Amino acid sequence: MHLGRQNIKSDYYMDGQLLQETKAERDLGIIISDSGKVAGQCEEAYLKANRMLGLIKRSVKYRHPKVLLNLYKTSSTTLGI
Repeated sequence: MHLGRQNIKSDYYMDGQLLQETKAERDLGIIISDSGKVAGQCEEAYLKANRMLGLIKRSVKYRHPKVLLNLYKTSSTTLGI
């Protein structure tokens, strides 16, 4: 991944092999893109939250809003969303 506008975008080698260039990397759970934008991080959080909501909706029969909200809050803190 090359960062910065004035980066000369050199090739990097490890043990004589060319390393593949990437557009984004994950470090400590944060997605860092070569453009510096947080769109990838936001999109991943959104998708993870929607998966959790889908799981809750499919597995719970009593769908009172308070119950669903408490389930979501409990699961999101437990799973680290």
